[in-house]
Amino acid sequence: MLHRIKTAYWLPLLVVVFACKTIFAQDLDPRTYVKTPVHTTTVVSGFAYSRGGVVTDPTLPVQNIKAHVEAVSIGLAHSFNFFGLSSQALVALPYSWANVSGEVGNQQKEVHRSGLADMRLRFSVLFLGAPAATLAEMRQQKPQKTILGASINVVAPTGEFQTGKLINLGANRWAFRPELALSQAVGKRFMVDVYAGVWFFTNNNSFYPGSALRTQEPMATLQGHFSYNISPKAWVAINTTYYMGGTSAIDHTVKDDRQSNMRVGITGVIPTGPLSSLKLAASTGAVVRIGQDFSTYSIGWQRSWIQGLTTKK
Repeated sequence: MLHRIKTAYWLPLLVVVFACKTIFAQDLDPRTYVKTPVHTTTVVSGFAYSRGGVVTDPTLPVQNIKAHVEAVSIGLAHSFNFFGLSSQALVALPYSWANVSGEVGNQQKEVHRSGLADMRLRFSVLFLGAPAATLAEMRQQKPQKTILGASINVVAPTGEFQTGKLINLGANRWAFRPELALSQAVGKRFMVDVYAGVWFFTNNNSFYPGSALRTQEPMATLQGHFSYNISPKAWVAINTTYYMGGTSAIDHTVKDDRQSNMRVGITGVIPTGPLSSLKLAASTGAVVRIGQDFSTYSIGWQRSWIQGLTTKK
């Protein structure tokens, strides 16, 4: 009985590691649905640092849950013609280090994890305002002020997961998020992006201590971004995201962990070459009912190759 009680106290800590990965509902991704020439390949790399706590059910005798998580990632994106529409496929793989601590009663507990986190896959298509075109064709077209798009995001269970451990870097389940998006240019300098999606989760049939069933209800997400063009290749954006739902259950026992949270952040992009750029971002929890209350700082670099384009050395 005592073993089960201690396990229940530590269940909220499981959320901490998952929360810090950029592949979950707290994503803040401005200008994700911009049109790019077909046959464009982009390599993306990044580093992110997150720190913060978890807001839990106040009736639980667990206090001061905190985590420090670092992650590096590498990704590859390619744009192509999908039945006449501008489309893109992306795959990204992160590697994470996490330190999680908390007080159970009067005892301080701490765990450390490192290893591969869950892979992210994404397929997007722009079905209004962005027909598939090469770079030469795009130069002849008039810029579109309104773009409508859709995507499917997939989180694959490739991360490190040990059935005998409560804290893991991998979720040991699949997650899917269909999403609709509107991108609206306002004049020559401003852009507004609005995305709406829902995360769906499969079951984890090997939850701690190895035979428990963890389920989670769908989680709705809404993102809004307002960005400003400093120059043709440099911009800055103010970001916000709201997510709700996602109540989980362990062996059909429902937990009091329904999300109803908001995050805000800022993103800036600085060109480092004709086809490369540096991306800086920071975000934090603005309203947190229960769950993750993190501040995240990231830096990334990307380089693109466009078919038919040569750059001067």
